[in-house]
Amino acid sequence: MKQSEIKTWSVLSHILTLVGGVIPFGHIIAPLVIWLLKKDESAEVGRHALESLNFQIAATIYVFVAGILCFVAVGFVLVPAVLLFVLVCVIVATVKAANGESFRYPLSLRFVR
Repeated sequence: MKQSEIKTWSVLSHILTLVGGVIPFGHIIAPLVIWLLKKDESAEVGRHALESLNFQIAATIYVFVAGILCFVAVGFVLVPAVLLFVLVCVIVATVKAANGESFRYPLSLRFVR
């Protein structure tokens, strides 16, 4: 795989998570598909896709918990805060991937290894 293809797939593994706003669970499906298809072709693409996948699973849990907390009012502040945090992290990860750098998402849980 060429270096330009590696960068492209690495960037896509992060930026395509924003599709989750349009397609239900698209934020999890996109990095999962990239990881399954490209992990054997490029270790770097595999690392980016796996990192993105794990973060998106964790972010889903965080948003779900914040949504439940809406019943005690604190969730109305937490849901937008978590969504903003996720957006900022995805943008930073995408820029890092475009520059050929690795990125570890903060507060990410390692569900898939």
